[in-house]
Amino acid sequence: MSYDNTFSGDRTLGPITYDRVQPILKWVYTWMGLGLLLTTLVAFVTVSTPALLELAMNRAVFFGAIIAELALVVALSWGLQRMSPGVAATMFLVYAAVNGFTLSLIAVIYTSSSIVAAAGTAAALFGVMSVFAFTTNIDLTKWGAYFMMALIGLVIAMVINMFLRSGPFEMVISFFGVILFTGLTAYDTQKIKRLAATPELANDHSLAFKLSLIGALTLYLDFINLFLFLLRLMGRRR
Repeated sequence: MSYDNTFSGDRTLGPITYDRVQPILKWVYTWMGLGLLLTTLVAFVTVSTPALLELAMNRAVFFGAIIAELALVVALSWGLQRMSPGVAATMFLVYAAVNGFTLSLIAVIYTSSSIVAAAGTAAALFGVMSVFAFTTNIDLTKWGAYFMMALIGLVIAMVINMFLRSGPFEMVISFFGVILFTGLTAYDTQKIKRLAATPELANDHSLAFKLSLIGALTLYLDFINLFLFLLRLMGRRR
């Protein structure tokens, strides 16, 4: 989604073959995997270290980390073209690490079996929708405006429920969140596939690297949000 402002792919590229997009996609999924691995590792270390876990449970530190995450995402999404590849990669890894620090608190709230089940379900849904995006003849990129409106609606509903604290409403929000990010996974995957086929990328390695990084960030966010909404929907609290 956010890379709309950074890259403007040509939609009249003709048939998109695997050979044309494979180099970019390899790096997209490599960076996404590194991000998820780093997030998981930091979350595990935080939960396993009483001092770090106590720090994560401090409200000031927690909200400071959330603000830092938002700042990093905005900086990567809107300022990527002006960054060097090294700076962009470092910011992505720092974001993944900070996210792991904040996500460590789910281990305090939910059982380990619930977390594993939600992660496995998210991985399965992510995989299915990625394959669908690569194989379907449907142009999912036309649905971008609808996905954006749904995402804004979801955020508004979550803010409202922060005051209502309604359990049933939270379940509805979580169910809608699962559906939305399942759809966004397919949408973003197909969009990255189309952008990866842009001819200019073959001769501009810096631009290709940046596309792979922002694509990885986008899919990383889709996966994390899908996982969190599944956990809220099906997770068992301690």
